[in-house]
Amino acid sequence: MKITQEEVHRIARLANLRLTAEDTARYARDLEEILDYVDQLGELDTSGVEPMAQVLHEGNAAPLRPDDPGRSFEQATALRCAPLSGAGHFKVPRVIER
Repeated sequence: MKITQEEVHRIARLANLRLTAEDTARYARDLEEILDYVDQLGELDTSGVEPMAQVLHEGNAAPLRPDDPGRSFEQATALRCAPLSGAGHFKVPRVIER
């Protein structure tokens, strides 16, 4: 599937990215490869495969590591490392301006 530079610029604007001309060309090629691969997947016969709501099979839990209470620290300690904090939370610059 052909991706135009205008489409790449639109996606970049939605993601708040500034792209150079080289980036735009590279992302257009990368997106085309991804969409071509998705098209290939669409050609597979999945008629015998039941739809799934999630990737994990029923009864299988996600492979999460166990909590290690000895490696945690207090909220105040975490916030001391933050460039900006307030009301017990990290403060970050606003990224959505539209």
